[in-house]
Amino acid sequence: MSQRVRRAIVGITAAVIAVLGLAQPALAHGFSSTVYVNVTSGDEGRIRTTLQLEYDLFVVSTADYEKDDSLFKAGTAAFDAGDKDAQEAALDAHKASAVSYVTKRFSVASGGKACSPAQVGAFAMTQREGVPYAGLTLDWTCAEGDDDHTVRGGLFPDAEGYVKGTKTIVTYDVDGRSGSAALDAEHPSFSISQTWYERFWEFFRLGAEHLLTGIDHILFLLALIAGSRRPREIVLAATSFTLAHSVTFMLAALGVVDVPSRVVEPVIALSIAVVAGWYLWRIWRRRGHATDIETSGDSHFSLDRAGWTRLGVVFCFGLVHGLGFAGALGIDAAWSWTLLWSLLVFNVGIEAVQLAIIALVFPLLIVLRRRSPAAGLWATGAISAGVAAMGMVWFVQRAFGL
Repeated sequence: MSQRVRRAIVGITAAVIAVLGLAQPALAHGFSSTVYVNVTSGDEGRIRTTLQLEYDLFVVSTADYEKDDSLFKAGTAAFDAGDKDAQEAALDAHKASAVSYVTKRFSVASGGKACSPAQVGAFAMTQREGVPYAGLTLDWTCAEGDDDHTVRGGLFPDAEGYVKGTKTIVTYDVDGRSGSAALDAEHPSFSISQTWYERFWEFFRLGAEHLLTGIDHILFLLALIAGSRRPREIVLAATSFTLAHSVTFMLAALGVVDVPSRVVEPVIALSIAVVAGWYLWRIWRRRGHATDIETSGDSHFSLDRAGWTRLGVVFCFGLVHGLGFAGALGIDAAWSWTLLWSLLVFNVGIEAVQLAIIALVFPLLIVLRRRSPAAGLWATGAISAGVAAMGMVWFVQRAFGL
């Protein structure tokens, strides 16, 4: 292979990865917002909803939509000061604007007829992954004689220009029916009487979309693929990653483990650089032996010490990625079999996309390696170099808040 072709492979691959990476925010999970809603049966046949909304986004969006400059000044000053009492006071002093903003974008209906909301108590501040959240409780009075309740969420839409792709995670326990649902712009509503397969599809889709839109997790997977020479090697690496992130995902989502995102996100970025750099190091050590490095199909495949070490590294980083997956879902309801089911389905959605990427990319690399070991070496080296560079860029951005 000519030097010009080699340079072209490296340049094109690095450019594609850089464009994908730089098109994403420094925190791949932090440029969107998640609204959390708990729906229960209230007094006298009412429906009670307890919403938790990201405080600074709530203040800015409400002030902008309701043209309430005094809320913006008081709310942002309280946010900058980190004063929980001042944050609650700012919202309580402007509750008409705040409640109006929510009820124009979040609603409950019964039998196709809108229910009437009323605020219960004052606003209450909480923390989620170190981020202030405002709690708002509403009681909805619905028409009598119909228990087919529909919940619709459209808070913090893309059109406002502050965040992209807001998710609304709903847990409910109403009239003996319990479960979870995930709402977004494409799927803004659900019926509490929904079937089990409708719930399955919602969380499967949410998991699949999270991996597809999380370029950091995709680049980590590409680094694993590029650094694996044989089908069994990528299967072991992917299985190690899956087992690890499944453990911490479930523990974190159920509230057993709690690690701040300011720790998780930089480590995820570092894991991308380390796994990609591992393969580059192996190439450098065995430079001049492309056939040896890229050989596949060895019938006596076994892991050497380096192979086991790589699996151990992948497993450890998989534990951290699981915390990142859990941060996207963020359910903190009490443990239940229904909640566990939703979490498992979310994880299945993640795994389905992961397997699809492996099934698409890895066979192409095998064909290239068999036809031209040198070309395969340069292609995988270029992928690893681009991924490692992007991982380091993200690490610096996330670690130092750039």
